[in-house]
Amino acid sequence: MQKPQILWADDEIDLLKPHILFLTGKGYEITPVNNGLEAVEKASSQQFDIVFLDENMPGMTGLEALAQIKATKPGLPVVMITKSEEEHIMEDAIGAKIADYLIKPLNPNQILLSVKKLLENKRLISEKTTMGYQQDFRNLSMAFNDHLSHEEWAEMYRKLVYWELEIDQTENKSMAEVIYMQKDEANTNFCEFVADNYEDWLNDPKADRPLMSHQVMKKKVFPLIQTDKPLFFILVDNLRLDQWKVIQPLVEELFNVEEDETYYAILPTATAYARNAIFSGMMPSEMEKYHPNLWVGDDEDEGKNMHEEEFLQRNMQKNGVGASKMSYTKVITAQQGKELLDRFNNLKKNALNVVVFNFVDALSHARTDSQMMRELAPDESAYRSLTKSWFLHSSFYELLKKIAETGSQVVLTTDHGTVKVKNPVKIVGDKSVNSNLRYKAGKNLGFEEGKEIMVCRKPERLFLPKANLSTAYVFTLHDHFFAYPNNYNYYVNFYRDTFQHGGISLEEVIVPLVRLSPKA
Repeated sequence: MQKPQILWADDEIDLLKPHILFLTGKGYEITPVNNGLEAVEKASSQQFDIVFLDENMPGMTGLEALAQIKATKPGLPVVMITKSEEEHIMEDAIGAKIADYLIKPLNPNQILLSVKKLLENKRLISEKTTMGYQQDFRNLSMAFNDHLSHEEWAEMYRKLVYWELEIDQTENKSMAEVIYMQKDEANTNFCEFVADNYEDWLNDPKADRPLMSHQVMKKKVFPLIQTDKPLFFILVDNLRLDQWKVIQPLVEELFNVEEDETYYAILPTATAYARNAIFSGMMPSEMEKYHPNLWVGDDEDEGKNMHEEEFLQRNMQKNGVGASKMSYTKVITAQQGKELLDRFNNLKKNALNVVVFNFVDALSHARTDSQMMRELAPDESAYRSLTKSWFLHSSFYELLKKIAETGSQVVLTTDHGTVKVKNPVKIVGDKSVNSNLRYKAGKNLGFEEGKEIMVCRKPERLFLPKANLSTAYVFTLHDHFFAYPNNYNYYVNFYRDTFQHGGISLEEVIVPLVRLSPKA
């Protein structure tokens, strides 16, 4: 295996022989030169892994050599070395995209640390990550068998997401299959937990219940509304916890994360139910009962989320929150996003601004319907990457920048998550049954009961609408999805490995709820 190659340019290179011998003894091969021009020529004609450049050399300075090296080898790491601690020199070097900055007199271990950080960073991080996860693996697995509370399940999911993202950043991802298997095991146990406790959460006043969709506005948004400064409530449809975590570092450049929590989405974890519950402050059967002119059932063709603003206004009035200075905006297209940004100055006059971004939900649907999108996002990692790419170029990001400048707070959340489905469950129903793959509602549903589904024959116990006396709800668990016997193989092959929502899984139920305050 070839030794790592280091080019070192310094007009006093002879005085650096002890350092060169030290690095040579550590397995690195050094090519010494004593001026910037020769460094540029060597860098362009030979292959190096790293370049050390003295800043103050006669003739071509280190900064000038840096610019020419970067012009031909933009990916080559360059470490600037200088006797000066003047701020403008550091800023110029950093602006020219140096990889590190060392100040003379040099320490051998300081040099070695810089080299290892640049050349062996990925390997060292991979080894450390793998070791850390291996140490935590047993603790996580043992916890699945305990009787965890809803808070402990939320924390468990956070840990699994943390390790999934850490392993995703390693070079060979050798532990990826292990974390996915452990996540599967966790999901199986979590689904049993929800099936055993969900009804009690809704009906037993003494039950230890989590914060749920219909409580979000009253408990986490309305108390923050002020008269002198706008509050922004931003809901990104279908944003999972792992997707929030990949965009969080970008958001933290603008805001301090005051609260980084989760809540439990209601069942079904579908937009028509979960998002309407957020804005109305009610469970679905309550919406149907008290707001029949706004509620749209599964058996109706009308759009299920056409009345969110009206639901919110009534919720604010019920809770004694003035709804006069409130705005509601739904962003589905890039043009709608641009129009939102254009009228930002008007939003600053409101006490509450609600914005719904629909891109992530649209992404999951596009991935189902388009073979090209499946190729672009073949797995969870790529799916997260697409989300981050969208965020970087979205009106959502631009909106956050504008909000940060005003000094206003933001509550950021979603209505539910989404899960990658793999295993089909046969079901039979008439034409009135809804089309969602993760839950079915209707009369005379035909299915075999088992561990892959949760059956609700008394919808009123889950505060769900009941179109007929025999109406039942059936939810798929973990990575299962419903398929009809007709054209079964085609149907299964088409929907397997797509991202769906409406059922019960860690990804769909435990979702982010974040409060941000601007740094400025």
